[in-house]
Amino acid sequence: MSRRPAPPRVLTVAGSDSGGGAGVQADLKTMLALGVHGMSVLTAVTAQNSLGVQGAWELPEEAVRAQYRSVVDDIGVQAVKTGMLASAPLVETVAELLAGTDAPAVVDPVGVSKHGDSLLAESALDSVRERLLPVATVATPNLDEVTQLTGVRVATERDLRRAAGAVLEFGPRWALIKGGHLPDGAEAVDLLTDGREEYWLRAPRHDNRHTHGTGCTLASAVAAGLARGRSVPDAVRGAKEYVTGAIAAGFALGGGIGPVDHGWRFRSP
Repeated sequence: MSRRPAPPRVLTVAGSDSGGGAGVQADLKTMLALGVHGMSVLTAVTAQNSLGVQGAWELPEEAVRAQYRSVVDDIGVQAVKTGMLASAPLVETVAELLAGTDAPAVVDPVGVSKHGDSLLAESALDSVRERLLPVATVATPNLDEVTQLTGVRVATERDLRRAAGAVLEFGPRWALIKGGHLPDGAEAVDLLTDGREEYWLRAPRHDNRHTHGTGCTLASAVAAGLARGRSVPDAVRGAKEYVTGAIAAGFALGGGIGPVDHGWRFRSP
């Protein structure tokens, strides 16, 4: 009997969300929905629900390194996605691991949760700028993270180009600036650029407050596209389409902000 070949493999290096809407849980759901094999390196454990983050405990550097090497050295990867890294030592450890891995890296520089809880120590910002962003194929900051990393404040769509330029100065090959937090407009507008080519990505802005996990989901979807051999622009376009549908289908869970629906394409009409 012939064996079915393995699907493309994607590794997420991120924190756990006990509520299941963001973090490693969202990453793995996204990867399954997009037809790739998801694997994980846990960097932190959080006590988290629809109301916020009640506690967070980062894992030791040696635990992160051991998980990464265990997966990459045996199974291999076609793309890596990073999320919550919490501290400077963890950022530097992961940056070193990415630099030695021959696979595209999607870096989601997670700084603050959907509920406003800090997920990255202030002391780690220089490590993100100087060590992590330079090894990124695509960096995917939201507007708050752009300001945190570069000092650039984005108030209008016109500011996205300046924000992208500031992020690219730290060395990623591409910057995807997510404009979902812009206050006005009927569309959610993102800008993808490598400093030469520009791609403006637009989608309807859905009137749905249940958007927990949006950033994790988008970055994981980009990584899934890259693992399938797509170009960066094509992978980002596909990810934008997927996350737009997931936002539209987001559902209430608990007493606060519910998650996007990672399985929206599988639901019966």
